[in-house]
Amino acid sequence: MEVLTPRTLDEALRLKAERPDARPLAGGTDLLVELNFDRARPEAILNLEEVHELRGWSRENGAVRLGARLTYTEAMAPELAELLPALAEASRTVGSPQIRNRGTIGGNLGTASPAGDALPPLLVRGAEVEVASVRGERRLSLEEFLVGPKRNALAEDELVVAVRAQPPGEGRETFMKVGPRNAMVIAVCSLAVAVDEEEGEIRAAYGSAGPVPALVRAPLEDRAH
Repeated sequence: MEVLTPRTLDEALRLKAERPDARPLAGGTDLLVELNFDRARPEAILNLEEVHELRGWSRENGAVRLGARLTYTEAMAPELAELLPALAEASRTVGSPQIRNRGTIGGNLGTASPAGDALPPLLVRGAEVEVASVRGERRLSLEEFLVGPKRNALAEDELVVAVRAQPPGEGRETFMKVGPRNAMVIAVCSLAVAVDEEEGEIRAAYGSAGPVPALVRAPLEDRAH
């Protein structure tokens, strides 16, 4: 098994174009499980640990841009948690502190598991996924990006670069999940709910209850029903 370690995003995209079979690795919390249980044996791994352009988050034109290598621990930090509270709540439910320190938002998107804890909170915030290759960049709505159980819309030469979400503004949101125990558990069912006073609607997104996390909307006046 060959391990490729680019230092810049341009280098990472070039390597991915040259080796489309290379599996991206950021935190490794999903891929290493597959390797340990012999569920995957890729010919090459694309280690993104040194690609600093994928780190951190920023505010851009009212949206919050989360780099693909943003960890769950970073998503729980007070400044970002104030902007995206449901994502922070979901991040607190992910594994142990060690997993939260390593696991990334981009990894959750790339794995595209129906049980991905970050996905329902991002869906209710109208998230868009930024992907890139040597051919250029494009954005997809998160609903377009998730195409099936552990399947996404990435081309073989593309990488997830970031995800953009709209903070709630005049509204409230929360996240909850059900599992066979209270902590360190994969969701049997998860739910993110957002009240958007400006748009006059309630948005709810569920995970682990279908082939992909899904979003539903209802007018705010229907909340009693």
